Amino acid sequence: MIHVRNVFKRLFGAPWRPYLWTMQPHRLLCPRPEGLFCPPGGFFIDPVRPVDRALVTHGHSDHARAGHRAVLATAETLDIMALRYGEDFAATTEAAALGRTVRVNDVAVTFYPAGHVLGSAQILVEWNGLRIVASGDYKRQRDPTCALFEPVPCDVFITEATFALPVFRHPDASREIGRLLKSVRQFPERAHLAGAYALGKAQRVIRLLRDAGYSEPIFIHGALSKLCDYYASRGIDLGRLEPATVESGGKNGFAGGIVVGPPSAFADRWARRFADPVACFASGWMRIRQRARQRGVELPLIISDHADWDELTATIRDTGASEVWVTHGREEALVRWCELAGISAKPLHLVGYEDEGD
Repeated sequence: MIHVRNVFKRLFGAPWRPYLWTMQPHRLLCPRPEGLFCPPGGFFIDPVRPVDRALVTHGHSDHARAGHRAVLATAETLDIMALRYGEDFAATTEAAALGRTVRVNDVAVTFYPAGHVLGSAQILVEWNGLRIVASGDYKRQRDPTCALFEPVPCDVFITEATFALPVFRHPDASREIGRLLKSVRQFPERAHLAGAYALGKAQRVIRLLRDAGYSEPIFIHGALSKLCDYYASRGIDLGRLEPATVESGGKNGFAGGIVVGPPSAFADRWARRFADPVACFASGWMRIRQRARQRGVELPLIISDHADWDELTATIRDTGASEVWVTHGREEALVRWCELAGISAKPLHLVGYEDEGD
């Protein structure tokens, strides 16, 4: 006996899910100017302007904004939002435990690890048998500062596309840290200034340096202090950190040392306090040499907190999704890859998302 589901899979290369034909997924999630909206749940995911109810994937400022009436996020993301915006960043908050399902009106909601930064999560929404996962930002490389990404089976997968071009294939982050330490040994008379985004990337670089055996004090810009202290309070040992001030030893007192600061500080007067520094920058964009030259980066470090091309395509397959929505990034290339792989796909063209944590 020939079953419809077997014929469908043979013809279209995807499992038979009749409700995708009878119920359009946009009834569960749809883009609006405020962000991704769930009509039956009455909430937005990572809204870019204040709303009544927001589900937030992680603490980067392009996804987590102040002013919402109610926020549901992991405990770490709520703590990070409080550090960045103040304790009154929302009228009410609720902490979501990873893997535990809660109901928001008629919709079942579950948070799963995204591997992006501390507290980051994918959000699974379920309604009338339909499962949609909003990935937020994610990566598949192991990161000692946050929980490892978990593929979540779903019907529709909403993926980021920051590095969705085949040219972007990130090397192992420990190899890049090895290049930094080699330069420190080669130029003991110079300070190494490592640019890294304040949330996630900076702490990851510091932890990777410790894992590579670097036990010297690491100097940090003042903008990193609160977040580094918070990471330490969550059991992530960053070792001895000291403020990168002139009082620490004068203009030449940082020779042979490593200084970590946000990229914006490197174009500021703050960077002038270091004599003949080696300018480094930890980012997936350092794969593009022109970007490194434009920033005046002497030692580019290809360390990203976003999935690269291979990770993006592997993740889509891992979810088993028969439909993919692509957002904030190089959308067209990933949509085309999905089409060639026999997976229905479309760009969402959401606005207001930048690359704070690249």
